[in-house]
Amino acid sequence: MEGDGMARERSIHRFQRGGGFISLENLLYFAKNYPKSFEELLCKQNGDRALWEYPFAVAGVNITFMLIQMLDLQAAKPRSLIGAVFLNLLIENDRAFDILYCITFKLMDRKWLEMHATYMDFNTVIKSTRRQLERELLLEDIQQIEDMPSYSFLAR
Repeated sequence: MEGDGMARERSIHRFQRGGGFISLENLLYFAKNYPKSFEELLCKQNGDRALWEYPFAVAGVNITFMLIQMLDLQAAKPRSLIGAVFLNLLIENDRAFDILYCITFKLMDRKWLEMHATYMDFNTVIKSTRRQLERELLLEDIQQIEDMPSYSFLAR
């Protein structure tokens, strides 16, 4: 039993480093609000899966950090058009970041399958996912996060 506690403590320490708590909150939000999509991703239920899949929690942490960087959230005010667009979406819905995280995870998995990716392709898939998110966020008819085309991938 003591070994289990130590493993849990190491896992918690990993989440604490570099803002990992945000990623944990994102995963919990995803599981609670989109349980069907969350379960499909966690159990890798859809598509022709690779022998070497991406680790679920690690992918979640990478998605959180990619979004923080893409949206320029470390800045006091947006320095990019994408950041400014997202700020408007956040004004409309204070859970916009959490929802965008869920959209991104589902989109990343779809791209993973489309690209027949393996573990070594993870960075390529993340970059492709980011490019699509940027394109969608810049569409003229996006007034709220739910207007993004990829939002339709989520299932409750």
